[in-house]
Amino acid sequence: MNKFKIEVVNYLYVFLGSAAMSCGIVGFLSPNKIVTGGTAGLSIILHHLFGLSLGMLMIIINIPLLFLSVKYLGKKFAVRTIVTIVLISFFVDLFSLVFKFPAFSKNLMLSTLYGGLSIGFGLGLIFKGDSSAGGASILAKIVAMKTTFKAGSVILVLDAAIVITAGLVFRNIELALWSLIGIYVSSKLIDLVLTGNQYEKIVHITSQSLELLSKKIVTELGVTGTMVKGKDINLNNEKDLLLIVIETSRINTLKRLIQEFDPAAYMVIMEASELLGPSRKIL
Repeated sequence: MNKFKIEVVNYLYVFLGSAAMSCGIVGFLSPNKIVTGGTAGLSIILHHLFGLSLGMLMIIINIPLLFLSVKYLGKKFAVRTIVTIVLISFFVDLFSLVFKFPAFSKNLMLSTLYGGLSIGFGLGLIFKGDSSAGGASILAKIVAMKTTFKAGSVILVLDAAIVITAGLVFRNIELALWSLIGIYVSSKLIDLVLTGNQYEKIVHITSQSLELLSKKIVTELGVTGTMVKGKDINLNNEKDLLLIVIETSRINTLKRLIQEFDPAAYMVIMEASELLGPSRKIL
C-alpha cells in the first residue's frame, strides 16, 4: 500500500472515530452529566457550568495543546490531531445544535456503558488512524518524553482529576463513580479495537526431556513453536525453553499432556495481546 492510500485509510479511521466519539458524548454522556477522560470530559463540565457549546469548548481547550503537539510530536501527527479535534468539535455541535439529538437514555447505567463503548470505539479508530483526540493524550506523550513518568500514568492522573472535579461541580459523587466506570469501559474497548479479541495464549515450557515433549505436542496437538537454547541463571547447566502459541480452549489439553509426560515440567502461560504475521501459530 503506497503512502497516499495509507493516508486515505488513516483519515477514514479518523472520520469514523470522530463521529462515533461525538455520538457517545452527545447522546449518552453530556445529557446525564457523566464525564469521560481528557478534554471531552472537561468540556462537558464547562458546558453545564456556562452553557457554551461543547464543540467550541473542545476547540478552545485544545488550542494551546495543539501548538505543543506540532513542536514535540511531529508535523504529520500534529496535522492529523488538528483534523481530529476539528472533526469531533464539528460533529458534537452538528449532533447537538443542528440535529438536536435527544438523550438516547436517561438511565445512568445504560448511558455510562453505551457512552463508554462509543468513546472507546471512536478513540480506538482514531488511534488506528495514527492520530489522537488531543488533550490528555498529547500532554501525556510530552510528559513521558521529558520525564520518567509513563504516558498511561499521566493520563490516569488527569482523568482522575477530571472525575473528581465533576463530582465536586455537580455535587453528586454517584456521577463521578459512573464516570469512572465509563472510562474503564472506554479503555477496554480501545484495546479491543487496536489489538482485536485474541483467543490465544503464549506458553513457555521447560522440561528435562523437552525435545521428546515438543515432538509429542506437535504430534498430538498439531501445534508448532520455537526451541530456545540457553543456560540456567548460574550459567552452569544447559536449559532449553519451548515457546508456543495455542488457543485458549486447548490450554487444559496441553496442561494434561505435559503433566502426564513430565510431572516436573515447568509451564508459564501469558496473554497474547497482539499477534501479527501470516502464520500466527508459529513463534
